[in-house]
Amino acid sequence: RERFDFGGRDVASWFPGHMAKGLRQMRASLRRADCLIECTIILLSGSHIPLSGRNPVLQEVLGIRPHVLVLNKMDLADPHRKPVSARAGLAGGPQVTVSSCCQPRCKQQLQSFSHVSLQIVPLVAKLVDASPRYQRAESTEYSILVIGVPNVGKSSLINSLRRLHLKKGKATAVGGEPGVTKAVLTRIQVCEKPLMYLVDTPGVLPPRLEDVETGMKLALCGAIRDHLVGEDIMADYLLYTLNKQQQFGYVQRYGLAEACDAIEPVLRRVALARGRTQKVKVLTGTGNVNVTTLDYPAAAYEFLRDFRAGRLGRVTLD
Repeated sequence: RERFDFGGRDVASWFPGHMAKGLRQMRASLRRADCLIECTIILLSGSHIPLSGRNPVLQEVLGIRPHVLVLNKMDLADPHRKPVSARAGLAGGPQVTVSSCCQPRCKQQLQSFSHVSLQIVPLVAKLVDASPRYQRAESTEYSILVIGVPNVGKSSLINSLRRLHLKKGKATAVGGEPGVTKAVLTRIQVCEKPLMYLVDTPGVLPPRLEDVETGMKLALCGAIRDHLVGEDIMADYLLYTLNKQQQFGYVQRYGLAEACDAIEPVLRRVALARGRTQKVKVLTGTGNVNVTTLDYPAAAYEFLRDFRAGRLGRVTLD
């Protein structure tokens, strides 16, 4: 397919309000913050903003405070498309660092994760020390606000830094879907020297996305709840994107003979491979009969979950 037909879908219907409460809480917390860490995901890019995974409303709230942009989930991004990270560090913009805050799965990944995460605390301390602290000039500790759209790893980043610097377990809940963090939380210590506290915040989306395709990319990365968009259309768009970028890892994973342009053969194979079936009643001349059929919505969810876990290869949505 040369283009994807969104069927006239309205992206505004995907958003549960404009999340004004979370923004009000963040503005109140800004008075006590020395620096901002904005988490985003390298999976998304746009032509008008450095990363479409960033919320322009949050950028307006940033004000004059030092700002660190953490490109999270880098282990899932296509290494051949990494130049998108360079566009984030424009002149006069935020300091940029990369991270992968999932639990390291091997020794090599653990070493890489530790090396990257160790850069964040010194970078934040350097930026804060080089900027005016106004009413917090006499304070010796650092208070950092962690912001971003839903499900980009804000809580995971806090827990990872706490585990790395304090050798302590997680202090804030994490999850694989948006909306786990409901409100601005209390300060969480992540480092002793320097004494640094991070504040977790709820993910906030823009009031409206005019671009349906950007909204679909956000949904694929888990920033919007699946059922609001529809797992079927999301799976179809994902297949379209994988084929467009010649990312055919799904062919081998699901045992397909070749790449497919239509989503139905892929979901049929996923359902068979994962045993996703359902029983439905069929009315016949002799009464109701239970018939086992393939569960296509469950197969679509499996397809999306494999993508988000990196099991279909390292993919950048641009």
